[in-house]
Amino acid sequence: MSDRNTILEAEGLGIDFGGLTAVNNFRLSIEKKQIAGLIGPNGAGKTTVFNMLTKVYEPSRGKIVLNGEDITKKTPIEVSRAGIARTFQNIRLFNELSVEDNVKVGMHNRLEYSPVTGVFRLPRYYAFEKMAHEKALELLDIFDLRDQADIKASSLPYGAQRRLEIARALASDPCLLLLDEPAAGMNPRETADLMETIRLVRDKFDIAILLIEHDMKLVMGICEKITVINYGMILTHGTPEEVRTNKEVIRAYLGE
Repeated sequence: MSDRNTILEAEGLGIDFGGLTAVNNFRLSIEKKQIAGLIGPNGAGKTTVFNMLTKVYEPSRGKIVLNGEDITKKTPIEVSRAGIARTFQNIRLFNELSVEDNVKVGMHNRLEYSPVTGVFRLPRYYAFEKMAHEKALELLDIFDLRDQADIKASSLPYGAQRRLEIARALASDPCLLLLDEPAAGMNPRETADLMETIRLVRDKFDIAILLIEHDMKLVMGICEKITVINYGMILTHGTPEEVRTNKEVIRAYLGE
């Protein structure tokens, strides 16, 4: 099976919706601190793969192993606690909450006091809230958002909202971060900054990152390994250079 350097291994993953097979025989191996890419044309099944890895969808078949632990049958909250966090293609912030509170929401899987403790404001409640406040500000510092900690998330510009979503995902202390089209809607300057942010996150938090992205300049510039899927099946996987020159990949994207 996986060696000590492998953080995620998916084998034979597939899912059916009624009579339609959306993804079939998907396999993926990600090493610790690796930045990997998952690409393919629109409708290829990329987000469906993310939904299976995080158990938003229950796979019809296959196996998912994280850090040597079989998480195939775990619930979404159990998968989060095991160490997988994600962002979404469409930003999903709590717009009416403050920037800091959005980050704190990401710590829900680490809640260390009971409802009774929270209601009666017992010492354990204040200890956890102090820790959450300090951790939230530390994360916001990394993403240049500390000065906006008290404003509503909806008041942030688009690029800052993307950074906030990543900060919230990191608040759950993941070992693997899934980014679903993080550069969507960004201008070239924001995309370049995002590349540096992704590298910073990998190095500072010692985590692996798997991203879905249509911006090929970003993918080829930052990913160490790329998996390409089309019609729910793997076309190829390899280094950026191997993928860039693969005739099947070119055909899938250009329709030639």
